[in-house]
Amino acid sequence: MPAAADSSTVLAFDFGTRRIGVAVGDTGTRLAHPLATIEREREADRFAAIAALVDEWKPSRLVVGLPVHADGTPHGTTGRARRFGRQLAGRTGLPVDYADERHPTQDAASALAEAGVTGRVARAVRDRVAAQRILQAWFDERARA
Repeated sequence: MPAAADSSTVLAFDFGTRRIGVAVGDTGTRLAHPLATIEREREADRFAAIAALVDEWKPSRLVVGLPVHADGTPHGTTGRARRFGRQLAGRTGLPVDYADERHPTQDAASALAEAGVTGRVARAVRDRVAAQRILQAWFDERARA
């Protein structure tokens, strides 16, 4: 495990057309935590909220979940998520990695239901928990490499 001095903050995003889940983690501990859900109509407002999180957390890099079918092939949202990642890189100047995202929102909803979190409360945190799962998988993959 890297020394604490080598650790840096990473923000991850579960991109959606209506909501964007955000998680934060640290490369030293390799632990991801749900952070926020951005639910804004206008794209400019979404990016303003993201800019505020980047300013607050000062990440060294960003991770965007890349949605694909169960067999790994791209689908309609794959291109939109890549575009979102390119926009993040352009607006923040930070490197952006993509992480395989095969069903984090459904997995997050299932995990929340198992924990007894349902209804409005579950809907309010589902996307940020999905982002947490994306970031944790990214940390785990890098630890295996």
